[in-house]
Amino acid sequence: MGLCASSKRLEREQDSDENVVYVVGEQAGGGEEEDGAAAGRKVASLFSQKGKKGPNQDAVILCQGFGMADGVFCGAFDGHGRCGQFVSKRVRDFLPFMILSHRNALFLAAAGDDDNDLAFSDVSPSTSTDGSGSSSPQPSPAQLLEEWREACTKSFEAMDKELKLQDVDCNFSGTTAVCAIKQGKDLIIANLGDSRAVLATMSEAGYLKAVQLTTDQKPNLPQEAERIKSSNGRVFALKDEPSVFRVWLPDVDCPGLAMARSLGDFRLKRYGVVSEPQVTHRRITAGDLFIILATDGVWDVLSNQEVVSIVCTTPRKQHASKAVAEAAAQRWRTRYPSSRVDDCSAVCLFLRDQDWGSAAARR
Repeated sequence: MGLCASSKRLEREQDSDENVVYVVGEQAGGGEEEDGAAAGRKVASLFSQKGKKGPNQDAVILCQGFGMADGVFCGAFDGHGRCGQFVSKRVRDFLPFMILSHRNALFLAAAGDDDNDLAFSDVSPSTSTDGSGSSSPQPSPAQLLEEWREACTKSFEAMDKELKLQDVDCNFSGTTAVCAIKQGKDLIIANLGDSRAVLATMSEAGYLKAVQLTTDQKPNLPQEAERIKSSNGRVFALKDEPSVFRVWLPDVDCPGLAMARSLGDFRLKRYGVVSEPQVTHRRITAGDLFIILATDGVWDVLSNQEVVSIVCTTPRKQHASKAVAEAAAQRWRTRYPSSRVDDCSAVCLFLRDQDWGSAAARR
């Protein structure tokens, strides 16, 4: 079913699809909620729905305690090709650990350099107290971004190499990856391919606003197309789908990859398809409500604002990701009745506890 979650408290809806997973944090109070669920902060909602194209090739994950006590990692992976369902799940299972391992190695190396510098200097680095009496260096946003960018870039490269060692044929199979790493008030987004991350936030006027945090790395984007063509790959759309640009081998009309970056797809790696993610940083503000990571089965038929509004108008947070996926599947059936519905998967990471129903009413 493509789901994986690591949490102290993991809840599943008993009388609904087994693919519904939502994570509850520490209890916010000593009582019970009106619906009978234990009182606590809803951390995330994950849902993966199989389409009509064969096995579900999507995978989603959430890991708590990632990098720090209240750190979170979540990701959505969209496999493609004959072995796509195996590739996306291998990446889901390996990539978070790789990113954290590389980040820890960089942190330890930086700490060692700081110790050496302090041995020859009377100047102490700026520190911040965490409330326990201990203090630690506080990196600037630029330093934080650079550390996580290096960790993510090295991890994606290592993941690509790991796939070559797996018992899965990745010559014409691969996966996208969009990941969100929350460290306190800092948010790191790593994106590879055409899945997408969108933030729901409140505007200064009090209206609900969707902010796209990633760029869909399609082959027809100028910088992507230039890299592919300079590597002797080809980029063009077929006559029966003129809006879908694909990557092709130099002399053969295959495989027709619909993205410019991916993990796997080794036959296209020499022709400009790369596994380097785009990594960005955002400081979470008081108006930021939640983040949505979803595969292209969702974004191909729903706008950013529609998805954000669906989450906000879903009565219970644990149903948010399922509501998004089901709305996308329904839109596929009405907009493209002769096409097979794509796999639709979503992860909703909630950034605050407050109800946002009033914001949805003013959208």
